Amino acid sequence: MTERIFRYLREQQPETPCLVIDLDVVEGNFRRMRELLPTAHIFYAVKANPAAQILSRLANLGSKFDAASRGEIELVQANGVSADRISFGNTIKKERDIARAYERGVRLFAVDCEAEVEKIARAAPGSKVFCRILCDGEGAEWPLSRKFGCVPEMAPRVLEHAHRLGLVAHGVSFHVGSQQRNPLMWNRALASTAAIFREMAERGIQLQMVNLGGGFPTKYLKDVPAVQAYGRAIFDALKTHFGNRIPETIIEPGRGMVGNAGILEAEVVLVSNKSDDPKDIRWVYLDVGKFHGLAETMDEAIRYPIRTPRDGDDLIPCVLAGPTCDSADVMYEKEPYMLPFSLEIGDKVLFEGTGAYTTTYSSRDFNGMSGLRQIVI
Repeated sequence: MTERIFRYLREQQPETPCLVIDLDVVEGNFRRMRELLPTAHIFYAVKANPAAQILSRLANLGSKFDAASRGEIELVQANGVSADRISFGNTIKKERDIARAYERGVRLFAVDCEAEVEKIARAAPGSKVFCRILCDGEGAEWPLSRKFGCVPEMAPRVLEHAHRLGLVAHGVSFHVGSQQRNPLMWNRALASTAAIFREMAERGIQLQMVNLGGGFPTKYLKDVPAVQAYGRAIFDALKTHFGNRIPETIIEPGRGMVGNAGILEAEVVLVSNKSDDPKDIRWVYLDVGKFHGLAETMDEAIRYPIRTPRDGDDLIPCVLAGPTCDSADVMYEKEPYMLPFSLEIGDKVLFEGTGAYTTTYSSRDFNGMSGLRQIVI
């Protein structure tokens, strides 16, 4: 993590809980991805962290943007991004929101069924559409299967329906799962995608684009391959399945763009035991939990690296919980965290790798507690 953030926390001592983002890290991530996949268009997944400073920095670097809602489209455009650099990538859209995006100049939309195609044909005539296909998400710590996409065998029918309704059947998209630790997972998805391209060509429709989605990881407790490994694996898979006729490609990094740019600082509110039984595990309660930024600890899927001022002291297993009156506000219990036995009320705790999917998951006024504050440096 960055010395700039540590210095800021040390010198400014902001009230907790708060998230601090280092924009220079975001820029470094963007430049690295552009270097490793030079032919791919980078569409930053706004939902990961929509801070205006992040959008502005990425826009100035030439990024494009994947928006999940009308609100995100408006936010991106408010930061000086033209409509031709925006994709409406959510497959679940109200027709009036499609119409509003179309009025604002957006012409690229995701679909995964014929009913969504029909909405776009009515509200955004002549637009480009790409069909999302299902991907099992094996190897991902936060899989995205089932809810989004159709089986690959259905995609040609969806795209041909779009073509018949006057839309441009532009391409295919998939997502191999968020925090994907296996770079080879893109190969399987691209095999299905290439088969769809061939079938569409047989139907007289030439697809032009492959949206490779996100999935690029940030480092938490488990090791992840270097970004270079993802670049090589994706390029090799494209060559394998498309030969020398590689289509236009899009990537949609979110976590991989901003995850390692943030540190969340919290405070220990209470340290307690539930009984006098020495075998009982200690509970550590923080001023942040599932409802104020750490929603991805659900099912203990994402395990953040944690630093304390007492690192180096003897460790003890602890259940880690948030401050609200909701019994579900427990981050780690099935697999307790090893924390210093000397940890005390008032100590500050740092969660590393929290630049993505924290502020946007934070509730406001639940139990009268304000949302997670974000500081961008």
